Amino acid sequence: MSHDIETIREHAAHERIIRPRKGLIPIDFPELWRYRELLLMLAWRNILVRYKQTYLGILWAVIQPLMIMVVMTIVFGKIAKMPDGGAPYPVLTFAAVLPWQFFGAALTGGSGSLVNSQSLITKIYFPRLLLPISSVLSGSLDFLVSLAMLAGLMVWYDVPFTLNLLALPLFFLLVFAAALSLSLWLGALSVRYRDVSHIVPFIVRFGLYASPVGFLSASLVPDLLTQDQLVWYHTLNPMVGILEGFRWCILGTNFTPLWPGLWAGTAVIAAVLVSGAYFFRLVEKTFADVI
Repeated sequence: MSHDIETIREHAAHERIIRPRKGLIPIDFPELWRYRELLLMLAWRNILVRYKQTYLGILWAVIQPLMIMVVMTIVFGKIAKMPDGGAPYPVLTFAAVLPWQFFGAALTGGSGSLVNSQSLITKIYFPRLLLPISSVLSGSLDFLVSLAMLAGLMVWYDVPFTLNLLALPLFFLLVFAAALSLSLWLGALSVRYRDVSHIVPFIVRFGLYASPVGFLSASLVPDLLTQDQLVWYHTLNPMVGILEGFRWCILGTNFTPLWPGLWAGTAVIAAVLVSGAYFFRLVEKTFADVI
Protein backbone atom coordinates (compact mmCIF):
# COMPACT_ATOMS: atom_id res chain seq x y z
CA MET A 1 0.00 0.00 0.00
CA SER A 2 2.79 2.43 0.90
CA HIS A 3 4.48 1.63 -2.40
CA ASP A 4 1.30 2.48 -4.32
CA ILE A 5 0.91 5.76 -2.44
CA GLU A 6 4.50 6.67 -3.23
CA THR A 7 3.94 5.88 -6.92
CA ILE A 8 0.84 8.10 -7.00
CA ARG A 9 2.81 10.93 -5.43
CA GLU A 10 5.55 10.59 -8.04
CA HIS A 11 3.03 10.75 -10.87
CA ALA A 12 1.32 13.74 -9.31
CA ALA A 13 4.65 15.51 -9.01
CA HIS A 14 5.19 15.16 -12.76
CA GLU A 15 1.69 16.16 -13.77
CA ARG A 16 1.16 19.62 -15.22
CA ILE A 17 -2.20 21.33 -15.12
CA ILE A 18 -2.81 23.47 -18.20
CA ARG A 19 -4.40 26.76 -17.26
CA PRO A 20 -5.07 29.75 -19.50
CA ARG A 21 -2.47 32.47 -19.27
CA LYS A 22 -3.57 35.47 -17.22
CA GLY A 23 -2.90 39.09 -17.98
CA LEU A 24 -3.35 41.45 -20.90
CA ILE A 25 -0.83 39.69 -23.16
CA PRO A 26 -2.45 36.48 -24.47
CA ILE A 27 0.80 34.84 -25.60
CA ASP A 28 3.50 33.55 -23.27
CA PHE A 29 6.51 34.56 -25.37
CA PRO A 30 9.16 33.33 -22.89
CA GLU A 31 7.56 29.88 -22.94
CA LEU A 32 7.45 29.84 -26.74
CA TRP A 33 11.14 30.73 -26.78
CA ARG A 34 11.93 27.81 -24.46
CA TYR A 35 10.17 25.49 -26.90
CA ARG A 36 11.78 27.01 -30.01
CA GLU A 37 13.56 23.76 -30.92
CA LEU A 38 10.26 21.87 -30.83
CA LEU A 39 8.75 24.57 -33.05
CA LEU A 40 11.43 24.01 -35.67
CA MET A 41 11.02 20.24 -35.40
CA LEU A 42 7.27 20.51 -35.92
CA ALA A 43 7.74 22.79 -38.93
CA TRP A 44 10.28 20.39 -40.44
CA ARG A 45 7.91 17.48 -39.78
CA ASN A 46 5.19 19.25 -41.72
CA ILE A 47 7.52 19.74 -44.67
CA LEU A 48 8.56 16.08 -44.67
CA VAL A 49 4.96 14.88 -44.46
CA ARG A 50 3.91 17.21 -47.29
CA TYR A 51 6.43 15.82 -49.74
CA LYS A 52 6.71 12.26 -48.46
CA GLN A 53 6.64 9.69 -51.29
CA THR A 54 6.24 12.37 -53.95
CA TYR A 55 8.23 12.01 -57.15
CA LEU A 56 8.78 15.73 -57.78
CA GLY A 57 9.16 16.71 -54.13
CA ILE A 58 9.87 20.38 -53.51
CA LEU A 59 9.31 21.15 -57.21
CA TRP A 60 5.60 21.19 -56.44
CA ALA A 61 6.26 24.52 -54.72
CA VAL A 62 7.03 25.92 -58.18
CA ILE A 63 4.63 23.89 -60.34
CA GLN A 64 1.44 24.89 -58.50
CA PRO A 65 1.90 28.70 -58.58
CA LEU A 66 3.29 28.43 -62.10
CA MET A 67 0.11 26.69 -63.30
CA ILE A 68 -2.07 29.30 -61.57
CA MET A 69 0.00 32.03 -63.23
CA VAL A 70 -0.52 30.49 -66.68
CA VAL A 71 -4.28 30.21 -66.18
CA MET A 72 -4.59 33.75 -64.81
CA THR A 73 -2.47 35.15 -67.66
CA ILE A 74 -4.63 33.46 -70.29
CA VAL A 75 -7.98 34.32 -68.69
CA PHE A 76 -7.32 37.89 -67.54
CA GLY A 77 -4.44 38.93 -69.80
CA LYS A 78 -5.32 37.31 -73.14
CA ILE A 79 -9.09 36.82 -73.04
CA ALA A 80 -10.37 39.59 -70.74
CA LYS A 81 -7.62 42.02 -71.85
CA MET A 82 -7.21 43.46 -68.34
CA PRO A 83 -4.74 46.36 -67.98
CA ASP A 84 -1.18 45.33 -67.13
CA GLY A 85 0.23 48.72 -66.12
CA GLY A 86 3.06 48.29 -68.61
CA ALA A 87 4.46 45.17 -66.92
CA PRO A 88 4.79 41.66 -68.39
CA TYR A 89 1.53 39.95 -67.45
CA PRO A 90 3.18 36.68 -66.28
CA VAL A 91 5.35 38.63 -63.81
CA LEU A 92 2.39 40.79 -62.79
CA THR A 93 0.37 37.67 -62.00
CA PHE A 94 3.13 35.62 -60.39
CA ALA A 95 3.99 38.53 -58.06
CA ALA A 96 0.50 38.16 -56.56
CA VAL A 97 0.22 34.38 -56.87
CA LEU A 98 3.34 33.98 -54.73
CA PRO A 99 1.93 35.52 -51.49
CA TRP A 100 -1.55 34.13 -52.16
CA GLN A 101 -0.22 30.60 -52.57
CA PHE A 102 1.61 30.93 -49.26
CA PHE A 103 -1.49 32.33 -47.56
CA GLY A 104 -3.78 29.60 -48.87
CA ALA A 105 -1.45 26.74 -47.98
CA ALA A 106 -0.64 28.21 -44.55
CA LEU A 107 -4.32 28.76 -43.75
CA THR A 108 -5.23 25.23 -44.79
CA GLY A 109 -2.43 23.68 -42.75
CA GLY A 110 -2.81 25.97 -39.75
CA SER A 111 -6.57 25.50 -39.44
CA GLY A 112 -6.14 21.72 -39.30
CA SER A 113 -2.95 21.63 -37.26
CA LEU A 114 -4.64 20.84 -33.93
CA VAL A 115 -6.95 18.12 -35.26
CA ASN A 116 -4.06 16.51 -37.14
CA SER A 117 -1.94 16.36 -33.96
CA GLN A 118 -4.39 14.61 -31.64
CA SER A 119 -1.81 12.12 -30.37
CA LEU A 120 0.58 14.88 -29.33
CA ILE A 121 -2.08 16.99 -27.64
CA THR A 122 -3.49 14.14 -25.56
CA LYS A 123 -0.15 12.64 -24.46
CA ILE A 124 2.38 15.37 -23.73
CA TYR A 125 2.46 19.00 -22.69
CA PHE A 126 3.80 21.75 -24.87
CA PRO A 127 2.42 25.17 -25.84
CA ARG A 128 -0.46 24.33 -28.16
CA LEU A 129 0.20 27.57 -29.98
CA LEU A 130 3.26 25.90 -31.53
CA LEU A 131 1.03 23.80 -33.79
CA PRO A 132 -0.58 26.57 -35.88
CA ILE A 133 2.65 28.59 -35.84
CA SER A 134 4.69 25.63 -37.12
CA SER A 135 2.14 24.91 -39.85
CA VAL A 136 2.32 28.48 -41.12
CA LEU A 137 6.10 28.54 -40.74
CA SER A 138 6.55 25.37 -42.78
CA GLY A 139 5.17 27.14 -45.84
CA SER A 140 8.13 29.52 -45.79
CA LEU A 141 10.30 26.99 -47.60
CA ASP A 142 7.83 26.77 -50.48
CA PHE A 143 7.71 30.56 -50.56
CA LEU A 144 11.49 30.84 -50.87
CA VAL A 145 11.57 28.27 -53.68
CA SER A 146 8.81 30.11 -55.55
CA LEU A 147 10.61 33.40 -54.90
CA ALA A 148 13.63 32.03 -56.78
CA MET A 149 11.29 31.18 -59.66
CA LEU A 150 9.96 34.75 -59.60
CA ALA A 151 13.52 36.09 -59.78
CA GLY A 152 14.05 33.93 -62.87
CA LEU A 153 10.90 35.37 -64.47
CA MET A 154 12.12 38.89 -63.73
CA VAL A 155 15.40 38.16 -65.50
CA TRP A 156 13.62 36.48 -68.43
CA TYR A 157 11.23 39.42 -68.98
CA ASP A 158 13.92 42.01 -68.25
CA VAL A 159 12.21 43.42 -65.16
CA PRO A 160 14.76 45.51 -63.20
CA PHE A 161 15.63 44.75 -59.59
CA THR A 162 14.97 47.91 -57.59
CA LEU A 163 15.41 49.03 -54.00
CA ASN A 164 11.70 48.37 -53.47
CA LEU A 165 12.66 44.72 -53.04
CA LEU A 166 14.08 45.61 -49.63
CA ALA A 167 10.50 46.06 -48.38
CA LEU A 168 9.51 42.53 -49.47
CA PRO A 169 10.21 40.95 -46.03
CA LEU A 170 7.80 43.42 -44.43
CA PHE A 171 4.97 42.38 -46.74
CA PHE A 172 5.86 38.75 -46.15
CA LEU A 173 5.46 39.34 -42.41
CA LEU A 174 2.03 40.80 -43.14
CA VAL A 175 0.86 37.78 -45.11
CA PHE A 176 2.38 35.51 -42.43
CA ALA A 177 0.42 37.38 -39.75
CA ALA A 178 -2.76 37.23 -41.85
CA ALA A 179 -2.48 33.45 -42.23
CA LEU A 180 -1.61 32.94 -38.57
CA SER A 181 -4.45 35.16 -37.31
CA LEU A 182 -7.09 33.15 -39.16
CA SER A 183 -5.36 29.87 -38.27
CA LEU A 184 -5.72 30.67 -34.57
CA TRP A 185 -9.45 31.18 -34.92
CA LEU A 186 -10.16 28.34 -37.33
CA GLY A 187 -7.72 25.91 -35.69
CA ALA A 188 -9.32 26.39 -32.27
CA LEU A 189 -12.83 26.15 -33.70
CA SER A 190 -12.01 23.00 -35.67
CA VAL A 191 -11.32 21.08 -32.45
CA ARG A 192 -15.00 21.27 -31.57
CA TYR A 193 -16.56 21.88 -34.98
CA ARG A 194 -15.10 19.67 -37.71
CA ASP A 195 -17.15 21.56 -40.30
CA VAL A 196 -14.25 24.02 -40.38
CA SER A 197 -12.24 21.59 -42.52
CA HIS A 198 -14.92 21.95 -45.22
CA ILE A 199 -15.15 25.73 -44.91
CA VAL A 200 -11.45 26.54 -45.30
CA PRO A 201 -11.06 25.25 -48.92
CA PHE A 202 -14.07 27.37 -49.88
CA ILE A 203 -12.49 30.44 -48.27
CA VAL A 204 -9.25 29.87 -50.17
CA ARG A 205 -10.96 29.33 -53.53
CA PHE A 206 -13.33 32.26 -53.10
CA GLY A 207 -10.53 34.54 -51.92
CA LEU A 208 -8.44 33.72 -54.97
CA TYR A 209 -10.98 35.44 -57.21
CA ALA A 210 -12.07 38.09 -54.69
CA SER A 211 -8.47 39.29 -54.43
CA PRO A 212 -6.57 40.93 -57.33
CA VAL A 213 -4.36 37.93 -58.05
CA GLY A 214 -4.84 37.86 -61.81
CA PHE A 215 -5.62 41.54 -62.34
CA LEU A 216 -4.87 45.01 -61.01
CA SER A 217 -7.44 46.18 -58.46
CA ALA A 218 -6.85 49.77 -59.57
CA SER A 219 -8.16 48.83 -63.03
CA LEU A 220 -11.65 48.49 -61.52
CA VAL A 221 -11.76 52.02 -60.11
CA PRO A 222 -12.89 54.03 -63.18
CA ASP A 223 -15.95 51.93 -63.95
CA LEU A 224 -17.01 50.15 -60.78
CA LEU A 225 -15.62 51.81 -57.68
CA THR A 226 -15.06 55.24 -56.31
CA GLN A 227 -11.96 56.03 -54.30
CA ASP A 228 -13.84 55.71 -50.97
CA GLN A 229 -15.34 52.38 -52.01
CA LEU A 230 -11.90 51.07 -52.94
CA VAL A 231 -10.58 51.96 -49.48
CA TRP A 232 -13.53 50.08 -47.96
CA TYR A 233 -12.77 47.10 -50.19
CA HIS A 234 -9.20 47.15 -48.89
CA THR A 235 -10.49 47.26 -45.34
CA LEU A 236 -12.68 44.21 -45.86
CA ASN A 237 -9.97 42.22 -47.61
CA PRO A 238 -6.48 42.86 -46.19
CA MET A 239 -4.95 40.59 -48.84
CA VAL A 240 -5.62 43.28 -51.46
CA GLY A 241 -3.10 45.64 -49.89
CA ILE A 242 -0.61 42.81 -49.39
CA LEU A 243 -0.81 41.70 -53.02
CA GLU A 244 -0.45 45.27 -54.24
CA GLY A 245 2.51 45.67 -51.89
CA PHE A 246 4.23 42.65 -53.41
CA ARG A 247 3.70 44.06 -56.90
CA TRP A 248 5.09 47.40 -55.77
CA CYS A 249 8.24 45.69 -54.44
CA ILE A 250 8.76 43.65 -57.60
CA LEU A 251 7.52 45.90 -60.40
CA GLY A 252 8.43 49.34 -59.07
CA THR A 253 6.78 52.63 -58.23
CA ASN A 254 4.30 52.45 -61.14
CA PHE A 255 2.40 49.92 -59.01
CA THR A 256 2.32 51.89 -55.75
CA PRO A 257 -0.45 50.50 -53.52
CA LEU A 258 -3.23 52.63 -52.11
CA TRP A 259 -1.62 53.33 -48.73
CA PRO A 260 -4.79 54.14 -46.73
CA GLY A 261 -6.23 50.79 -47.75
CA LEU A 262 -2.99 49.04 -46.83
CA TRP A 263 -2.95 50.61 -43.34
CA ALA A 264 -6.60 49.70 -42.87
CA GLY A 265 -5.89 46.12 -43.92
CA THR A 266 -2.95 45.97 -41.51
CA ALA A 267 -5.22 47.14 -38.71
CA VAL A 268 -7.71 44.38 -39.57
CA ILE A 269 -4.93 41.76 -39.47
CA ALA A 270 -3.74 43.06 -36.09
CA ALA A 271 -7.28 42.96 -34.68
CA VAL A 272 -7.90 39.41 -35.90
CA LEU A 273 -4.49 38.26 -34.64
CA VAL A 274 -4.95 39.68 -31.14
CA SER A 275 -8.54 38.46 -30.82
CA GLY A 276 -7.50 35.06 -32.18
CA ALA A 277 -4.73 34.81 -29.58
CA TYR A 278 -7.19 35.61 -26.79
CA PHE A 279 -9.74 33.10 -28.10
CA PHE A 280 -7.03 30.44 -28.47
CA ARG A 281 -5.92 31.07 -24.89
CA LEU A 282 -9.51 30.82 -23.66
CA VAL A 283 -10.25 27.40 -25.19
CA GLU A 284 -6.74 25.92 -25.06
CA LYS A 285 -7.38 24.11 -21.76
CA THR A 286 -10.22 22.07 -23.35
CA PHE A 287 -8.29 20.78 -26.40
CA ALA A 288 -7.15 17.50 -24.80
CA ASP A 289 -10.67 16.72 -23.57
CA VAL A 290 -12.60 17.62 -26.70
CA ILE A 291 -10.26 16.45 -29.43
